[in-house]
This record gives sequence, structure tokens and C-alpha cells, in this order.
Amino acid sequence: MFPKLEGEIAPRMKFRGKEVLTWSLNNYLGLANHPEVRETDRKAAEKWGLAYPMGARMMSGNSDLHDELERQLAEFVHKEDAMLLNYGYQGILSVIDAMVDRKDIIVYDAESHACIVDGVRLHLGKRFVYPHNDVENLEKQLVRATRLANETGGGILVITEGVFGMSGNMGALQEIVALKEKYEFRLLVDDAHGFGTMGATGAGAGEEQGVQDGIDLYFSTFAKSMASIGAFVAGDKQVTRFLRYNTRSQIFAKSLPMPFVEGGLKRLELLKSTPELRDRLWTVVRALQSGFKDRGFDIGTTQSPVTPVILQGSVIDAAGLAYDLRENYNIFCSVVIYPVVPKDVIMLRIIPTAMHTLADVEETINAFESVKHKLETGVYHTSELAAAFE
Repeated sequence: MFPKLEGEIAPRMKFRGKEVLTWSLNNYLGLANHPEVRETDRKAAEKWGLAYPMGARMMSGNSDLHDELERQLAEFVHKEDAMLLNYGYQGILSVIDAMVDRKDIIVYDAESHACIVDGVRLHLGKRFVYPHNDVENLEKQLVRATRLANETGGGILVITEGVFGMSGNMGALQEIVALKEKYEFRLLVDDAHGFGTMGATGAGAGEEQGVQDGIDLYFSTFAKSMASIGAFVAGDKQVTRFLRYNTRSQIFAKSLPMPFVEGGLKRLELLKSTPELRDRLWTVVRALQSGFKDRGFDIGTTQSPVTPVILQGSVIDAAGLAYDLRENYNIFCSVVIYPVVPKDVIMLRIIPTAMHTLADVEETINAFESVKHKLETGVYHTSELAAAFE
């Protein structure tokens, strides 16, 4: 728990004094250490420090560069307007809070990220959940929500993700948007993992599925493809104007510091001008995912760079396997266990980046084959490490 990776952000970093091949960084396009990004960050920090601008955007914390980043983000994701947010988790939680009141109804995907779940918990009105990507059940919830909205005079907000961060599959955006022909609702999509990685231009899962216009509120964090801090929400001008005056996490918080704004502009410029980074990412993704499949691994239903490797074993097995991977094979990845996944399931979550190589892919798959064999033959359940858990 709470491992410490050290050194430059890269596919190979130091863990417990040894070099490890790491697959746990959401640095999809490799922008964290891109020389132009580092130079922009350095100059912006030297020019502005981390204090400027002082105050919330509404009071004294606005600037032309904040406005320009919003304009460019809106244009990139094909929306009328965008609003900057200081953080992803805090941002979408507050957007959900601002968008609904006690008369409104929320309908959301059961596998939504914790930030969405926490935003839904703030809701004073009714909320319905549907099983992950179960559009038939979603329609049943919309029938219930519509009946209730007619009684309360409220509206309906449907919330899902563009790319789900654990499974790697996309939200059923085409099918959800199609339901607008029968039901009246707004659609909010958290596309943290899709922004910059999915779609012809990197505009996300909505672009990938051809339904970006059907997304009323498009949200993403800067913490993934942009390799920074901050977030944004984009949509119609009327809605974003409303959010500027009602999103409490922004109204009552200091504005995003200028180095993050200038850095965001540079990252967005590179995202648009260097599609070869996205191409390189997908070369690694395809090699990794096809390689796992060819060796008989279960990688679930992923449709994105997020690559889960699903194994069978106990929590004790998971501990032994993770230790073995890190200490003896020098492979560092996230190990996900119950209650995030069902009991006796071990998920090894791989995040490929444009900076990984095909040699890294081969090394990793070979290591996974070895630890899978040990897992299946009970090595980890009888190890000294397992005894420590008893």
C-alpha cells in the first residue's frame, strides 16, 4: 500500500531501490516529461509563481489565459463553451451538485467512478442506478424517472463515463443518446480516460462513437492525457454560464494557478498537433492486448488503452503475486482485489503509454505468464508471505 515510485516519470522508474517497468501511470501520451511541456511549466512558474491569480474566478482570479484555455477546450471537444475546474474529483462532484435540485432525478451507471458516486450522494432528490451498460435496464429507470419528474416538475440527469477506468470498456453512449428520442433528459459524461486517447482527433469516447453532439455535458480531468492538475466541463453556453455561478467548488475556491493554465494550453496544443503520440500509444495498446489474448489471458471487454488482466485467486494469492512481480520480475502495475472486484478475482490493471516500447510489452507478457503459472499451481498460497497473513 502507498508505494513510492522515484525518478523521472517514465516507463522505467525506481521502486525500493530497484528499477521497475511501470504500468501504473496515467501518462497516456507521455506529456509529463515532454521537453516542450517541461519548458513551458518552468517558464510559467518562473514568470507567475504559484500564487497568481489570487482569489476565485468570480472575484479577482480571472485572466485572459483562463478564458483562452476554456475557448480552446470547448472547440476541441466540439462544444459551445467550457468551464475550467481546479480538480477532477472535486469538479465533477460539484457539477452534479449544481445541475440538480430536490425536484430532479439522477440516473447513473452502477460502475461510475467514486467522484460521480459522491456527487450523487449529495443529491437531495431521487436517484436510480442501472447495471453497468445495461441499456434495457436504463430505459426502465428512465420510465420511473420520467413518471416522477412529471410529478415533481423536475428534470432528469443521466450520468455515465466515456471510458470506465477499471474495465476499460466505453459507456454505451450511442444507445443512451438514442434514448433521447423517447425520453427527455440531459446526459453528463465523465471522459477522463477517453479525452486525448479516443476518437479520430482525441476528442474522446463521444467522438469515437459518433455521438459527441448528443452529450450535453462533457467532462474530463487534466490528470490523464494532459499529465497535469485541473479539469473542465463543456456544453451549451447557457448551461456553462449557469455552472459558473453555481458550482460551489469554484465559487468558493482560489482560481487555477497560472502555471497550470499556461501548461494546459501547451499540452492541448501538443495533443492537437502531434497525433503521432496517440498513434504510438495505440501501437503499444494493440501489441499488449493482442499479446495477452494470444497467450490465453482474460482481458475482459476493454475498448480502450486501459488493459485489465483478470486472474482467479484469493487476497493472499494477490499479495504474493504482486510481491513476486515487483521484487523478482521488476514489473510494477496496480493490483485490484475485493471489494473493487468480486471475491477470488485478481485484476492486474495495465496502463500503457506512448513512451512504452514493444520490448516492454514482450517482457511484461512473459512475466505475467510466469506468475500466472505460479498462481495456478498454488505457489503463492503456500509462500512465506502468505503465512504472514494468517
